[in-house]
Amino acid sequence: MKRLTACSLLLVRKMAAPKHLRNPRRFHLVLGLVLASAGTGLLWFLMGRHGSAASWLTAWLIAVNIVAFSYFAFDKAQAQNPGGARVPETTLHAFSLAGGSPGAFLAMHLFRHKTMKGRFRILFWCIVVLQAAFTAWMIWLYL
Repeated sequence: MKRLTACSLLLVRKMAAPKHLRNPRRFHLVLGLVLASAGTGLLWFLMGRHGSAASWLTAWLIAVNIVAFSYFAFDKAQAQNPGGARVPETTLHAFSLAGGSPGAFLAMHLFRHKTMKGRFRILFWCIVVLQAAFTAWMIWLYL
């Protein structure tokens, strides 16, 4: 398990925004959305290219959870590196809100990152409750 964690941290260190960037929030949001979109397309292709909404949604959720997990791991690595370029909290919340809350939750506990920061946790759990309510409403509406 420690080897997996060390490898994950080493892989995501390459995602740091260049020092000259003035808006890291935009950089990380765009990069994450590009990665999640590319991952969605690749997963859709690997799943047999079914045009159904369920296959697209499944591919998106898998991809955005991988991106959210990776960004939390990257931010943890940057937190341990003095002077490292951190990922803005709004970006981490945006990936959680986009469907990556399970990946974000796993990364928070696996890397022990953002688990003590009260405001961050409150907003994260509000996002999770909102997603659960939306999911329940969609199930009620269509079943």
